[in-house]
Amino acid sequence: MSEQNPKYDPLQQKEVIDDMFENWFLDYASYVILERAVPAIEDGLKPVQRRVMHALKEMDDGRFNKVANVIGSTMQYHPHGDASIGDAIVSMGQKNLLLDTQGNWGDIRTGDGAAAPRYIEVRLSKFANDVLFNEDTTEWQMSYDGRKREPINLPAKFPLLLVQGVEGIAVGLSTKILPHNFIEVCEASIACLKKEPFQLYPDFLTGGMIDVNTYNDGSRGGKVKVRAKISEADKKTLIISEIPFATTTSSLIDSIIKANDAGKIKIKKVEDNTAKDVSIIVHLAPNTSPDITIDALYAFTECEVSISPNACVIIDEKPNFTSISEILRLSTQQTMHLLKRELEIKKHELKEKLLYSSLEKIFIENRIYRDIEECETFEAVIQTIDKGLEPFKKDFYREIVEEDILRLCEIKIKRISKYDSFKADELMRRLEQELAEVEDNLLNLVRFTISFFKDLLKKYSKGRERKTEIRQFEAVQATVVAANNQKLYVDREGGFIGYGLKKDEYVMDCSDIDDIIAFKRDGKYVITKVQEKVFVGKDIIYCSVFRKNDERKIYNVIYVDAKSGTSYAKRFFVTGITRDKEYDVTMGNPKSKVLYFTANDNGEAETVLVNLTANSTAKKKQLDWDFSTLAIKNRSSMGNVLTKFPVRKVVLKSAGKSTLGGVDIWFDAVIGKLNRDEHGLYLGNFGSEDRILVIYKDGQYELTNFELTNRYEPREISKVVKFSPDKIISCLYYEGEHKIYYIKRFKIETTTIDKKFLFITDTKNSRLLAVSTDKYPRISLKTKAEKKAPVETQAINVDEFVEVRGWKAIGQKLNVYDVVEVKMLDPKPEEVSVKQEAPASNGIQTEAPEPPESGEGEDNDKQLALF
Repeated sequence: MSEQNPKYDPLQQKEVIDDMFENWFLDYASYVILERAVPAIEDGLKPVQRRVMHALKEMDDGRFNKVANVIGSTMQYHPHGDASIGDAIVSMGQKNLLLDTQGNWGDIRTGDGAAAPRYIEVRLSKFANDVLFNEDTTEWQMSYDGRKREPINLPAKFPLLLVQGVEGIAVGLSTKILPHNFIEVCEASIACLKKEPFQLYPDFLTGGMIDVNTYNDGSRGGKVKVRAKISEADKKTLIISEIPFATTTSSLIDSIIKANDAGKIKIKKVEDNTAKDVSIIVHLAPNTSPDITIDALYAFTECEVSISPNACVIIDEKPNFTSISEILRLSTQQTMHLLKRELEIKKHELKEKLLYSSLEKIFIENRIYRDIEECETFEAVIQTIDKGLEPFKKDFYREIVEEDILRLCEIKIKRISKYDSFKADELMRRLEQELAEVEDNLLNLVRFTISFFKDLLKKYSKGRERKTEIRQFEAVQATVVAANNQKLYVDREGGFIGYGLKKDEYVMDCSDIDDIIAFKRDGKYVITKVQEKVFVGKDIIYCSVFRKNDERKIYNVIYVDAKSGTSYAKRFFVTGITRDKEYDVTMGNPKSKVLYFTANDNGEAETVLVNLTANSTAKKKQLDWDFSTLAIKNRSSMGNVLTKFPVRKVVLKSAGKSTLGGVDIWFDAVIGKLNRDEHGLYLGNFGSEDRILVIYKDGQYELTNFELTNRYEPREISKVVKFSPDKIISCLYYEGEHKIYYIKRFKIETTTIDKKFLFITDTKNSRLLAVSTDKYPRISLKTKAEKKAPVETQAINVDEFVEVRGWKAIGQKLNVYDVVEVKMLDPKPEEVSVKQEAPASNGIQTEAPEPPESGEGEDNDKQLALF
């Protein structure tokens, strides 16, 4: 080609093309960022949303408009098709803030779409008219075709971006700002103006629960976890009443069915009863724990989703990555700036009205209009009026110009004849008062802006309370809550394990995400992911599901060291190692051999009979060995010398008991879960037969085991304590049918696990007021003897007021009309209470002792729960 065209230079042509692509790409990227995907800080709207709002304002006559008509009007300003405009209108309408809607606009909870644009109607909301539009403070530009004018930005006097939220993908960047609560945004703006600290967290129309520990103020790198609200209807049924943001009932149900098909959870069926409120019914399979299933739903389905916010907005015509707090500060400052401009405009208008009213008054009362009767030219008329106003010009705030005189010339004689000086003075006084108010607001602009936000709260906060509950979530371990959907088999001689070896020895049920630990006769062991078939080494003596960080599973081992011939005994645990790496129980010498091996889930230590070989030189050919005499050490320890003589075999002589003692259990009231990590309230040391007593705010109690997978709803619980048959429960409750207050004391007589028992009356409006597990509790009551009687204070020694009876007993009547307030007092010391006689009948004192100092009575067994 170069021979045919000697001027052609491939390298130069390539540079030209590269430059063209670079310039075009940058132009396109800038267009997408600035004109399509990323909102502006000034009004929090993308261009298509801004054009929709402008079109609606142009069409606004107070009545609803067909969305199809709004789309057509918006296309005068928007260079794209009707689909993008329609989607933008529906999205804004579903947020129920800027638009009033009519018709079927779809449902963000179910994912149902809106009806066709010709069927649904829309208009601007009162809130939008209040905060978005002002002709005088709007900056304008020509539309894409030069035929219409459109706003560069709407003068938004509110942080719309934070309440509506936004999501957009541009070229090379994206933005994701989560919606926040209207009331909280207003309050945060007020705090910002007062220079007080504030904190904002997301709030979603779909409700649910949110963990904001790593929100990071909505900036890059942050993350929130959002969960559905799941409650236990009974031991066989779960109800999902609220769903996470960015999911729908359909997608959530699909994820549950998918998890069930994969064997992660075990359910019978799922029903979608969603109507006005979300209601998804999950029916559990037989012998399935509701608590574990709830955790499994969070672990394997859309019942829990993670969202990564990324606050990116257009500031000064450039994309900026910022934070929610900074967006609020900028928006609040803009609100104050716009309010200042509106006040200045209003001030100018009031001054002009006062000026013209004064000119009119002077023109009429000083009969200047008569002086112009003899003027022959219009110029003479202007000069005559100007001369008549000359003595008064020094009193005006600005120079009188020809336009002012022309307005006086336009006054009709009829108005002059009916001019009322008194009414004119009244009007001027009102204008002066209004002007003084405006000037005062300008001098106190922060106060005025705070009043503006308070007025918004007063007018528009109804029905906009927080819907998403802020909670702290526990980390759900998938391996703990996953359903056992596979069966583990082992080929001991061949050295294979897996769920595909169905002709070999069955070991146990497992999940397909479990880890398996396998010990071999040579003392080697390995942890590997469960598979269909995997080789771990020949001569397997033990294999099982491995639970990480389980310090209560103890392995008892006797092995012979091939180098010295000495047999050793050891006890150890395995909490965590590198997967697929081989470890050794022995000292690592070749041909060492495990003689005895047991795995004990709760640290049991058995006694074994050790038989020596017949030709050994030992005098005693048999000896007993008690593993409880050994300390539990780590897996790399050598162990204790058992014998230096050759061992023929080791057999179990007698089973042992656990050497680990009980388990220390804590209750974290924030997340409603038990733990062994010393988080929250210490409940005590639990043996295998011990139970937990849960007292609910609705007047029920329940006994449960102390499994760490148990779930307790913090909002429903009054007390969680270690159960003791001798523990006395004291309570004050209101009996709703006869409107009587009772105090009762009782012991737990039932032994059924995971069943609730009501210990107050089941009549309508009955409610529990206070409950205590102290042995000798005291409470202070503010009561009324009659409806109009003054409030009296009583201190009651509960143990002296009523005897301990059965849990079904009604209790002792409290002879008062109403209980106004209940307070906790220090319980009586036990050693004093036993010897001391009651100071007054029925245990009632006439004056209450001083309440305890802050921090007293915080022990779990010395606390009165009030609600």
